[in-house]
Amino acid sequence: MGYEDIRFEQSDGVAVITLDRPATRNAFTGRMGVELGDAYRHCDVDDDVRVVVLTGTPPAFCAGADLSRGADTFTGTGEARSRESFTAAGIDPPAFAIRKPVVAAVNGHAIGIGLTIALQCDLRFIAEDGKYGIVQVRRGMLGDAYSHWTLPRIAGLANAADVLLTGRMFDGREAQTMGLASRCLPADEVLPTALEVAHDIAINAAPVSVAVSKRLLWKSFDLTPPEIEQLESALHLHLMEGPDVREGPVAFLEERAPEWKQRVSTDFPDWHS
Repeated sequence: MGYEDIRFEQSDGVAVITLDRPATRNAFTGRMGVELGDAYRHCDVDDDVRVVVLTGTPPAFCAGADLSRGADTFTGTGEARSRESFTAAGIDPPAFAIRKPVVAAVNGHAIGIGLTIALQCDLRFIAEDGKYGIVQVRRGMLGDAYSHWTLPRIAGLANAADVLLTGRMFDGREAQTMGLASRCLPADEVLPTALEVAHDIAINAAPVSVAVSKRLLWKSFDLTPPEIEQLESALHLHLMEGPDVREGPVAFLEERAPEWKQRVSTDFPDWHS
């Protein structure tokens, strides 16, 4: 795949997507958003991809929006944009909408949309000495990329208000304290740890089980307990009809890696959208 602002690598069930504009600390551009969306769509339908890792070319993850156009950064001047087609989503589809788990290896500063795209991921491993913040209110804008939906779910309303309404910066340790980070690590350990977890999921977790669980997890805040129970029951019954529900226990008892047969492209229930 011929990308300009990202790099895409795939092996052993894991796709690694790297934000790759090192001269600008991987500042986000419209083209980067389009390419990232294309890569996510590929990962969603390719059964050879079981887990996605999103990272940035060191020393940053993403320094935020490319501000090189100065006063016109957010206005659309010099760039085709209309009110009818405009979206603040940044990426289509977002990481939470694809059926494969997405691990953000935030190996350095993640500011503005650099942080909000990481919030779309399922897991976030971050550098302890990185600088983080959703700073848009300090630029005359507001948080983007679904941050008013993802952040309260991840970190709670009080922490979301603190981050979104002040636009202040914080380090990795505070990010973990607020619940934004799954793990907080030295910068050079972030990507190796993310890859280790990704490969463990790719080998040991049934792809369809992971996919349906991810979808239900992101839906859960909009559902009542009885609705969750109904969906969990229906999904249990769906998985009981396939071979992986037998393979998992047998592989465990035989102390070997499981050989999963079901595929997300063919065995994910259409009704679980």
